[in-house]
Amino acid sequence: MTDTNSLEDRNAQLTERRLELLARMNFVDQELSNPGSPDWEENATEHEEDETLSALGQSAQAELRMIDAAFTRLELGEYGFCTTCGTAISAVRLDLLPATPFCKRCAQ
Repeated sequence: MTDTNSLEDRNAQLTERRLELLARMNFVDQELSNPGSPDWEENATEHEEDETLSALGQSAQAELRMIDAAFTRLELGEYGFCTTCGTAISAVRLDLLPATPFCKRCAQ
């Protein structure tokens, strides 16, 4: 993947997604830092919501790590190539998963 415009587009796409994830993580942190209700039933419901929020935060952290790794591959000129087999990752796959380090075959 050597088309500069395409790499610039991917960089912008990754940057935008990174900002979305950071905003999500900020929201999750704010929600999780709110004190719980003194009412037992409400507190139980809030605890379930906290578990869901925590899972969302963990998912966002994992995706951020993938995005940061994709930025590193961009800097090294390795973006768009499978980190396992070295073949080019299809543009269709990168459209769906811009931070993916794997071609379709190696991801299975």
